[in-house]
Amino acid sequence: MTIEELLIFGKSHCHSDHAKILLAELLNKNPLELLNYLNEEVDEEISNKYKKAVIALQEGKPLQYVLGKVNFYGNSFYVDERVLIPRYETEELVENTINYINKYFNHPVDIIDLGTGTGAIGLTLEKKVSTETVDLIDISKEALEVTNINKNNLNSKANLIENDMLEGITKKYDVIISNPPYIKENEEIEDIVKNNEPHIALYAGEDGLDCYKKILKNISNNMKDRCLVAFEIGYEQASPLTKLIEETIPNVRVEVKKDLSEKDRMLFILKNLE
Repeated sequence: MTIEELLIFGKSHCHSDHAKILLAELLNKNPLELLNYLNEEVDEEISNKYKKAVIALQEGKPLQYVLGKVNFYGNSFYVDERVLIPRYETEELVENTINYINKYFNHPVDIIDLGTGTGAIGLTLEKKVSTETVDLIDISKEALEVTNINKNNLNSKANLIENDMLEGITKKYDVIISNPPYIKENEEIEDIVKNNEPHIALYAGEDGLDCYKKILKNISNNMKDRCLVAFEIGYEQASPLTKLIEETIPNVRVEVKKDLSEKDRMLFILKNLE
């Protein structure tokens, strides 16, 4: 089949943009270049792979899982059904965290990424700031298998730890960061998310705060004298989470930042950072 024939097939079964992106990826071309090669023949193996992938998209599988990768903060991360797909909002969390680190720390930092999944947060921070150690924590052994793929692909020296958040962790950190599950158990979410992504990485109890409560319970034991804690949060969680922090960690400053959609999306705890 030709590229044109495959595109016609793809566009008849899924969004035209997805059809182009998918074929371009398989052919190792820029999607914008495909129009220059419409009459080019595609070998049967790639044609069949493309058709199979298009049908998967039509059946509701996310494009990132079909491609097996996602771009996050300039790096390509392997991704599959064992982990949550990293979002643009989480890139904003990373961007703001980098700014805080550069502002308040003048030495290599010890970082822990809780509920790491793909490892996108911790591995990106390792590349973008000066680090002493980076520990990547997840309760899911299957998720850590994906983390390890990305660690190796990015030549990282991060430590992978199978653990339930900070339970039993005694080490102290300069930076504690997490994009934990924060969706309420009865909250309506898109079918493509609910039907494909791991629920352990999505839902967090009746109020969506279960993971924050677990992290905050003993977090003081893991905070250095000067410490930054960075959370991605649900857009309605800033107020209850701030109250929870006031009840569990004394003498800290809380700053909430909005995402590009003007929704509360990031919460930062600053301990002795002035």
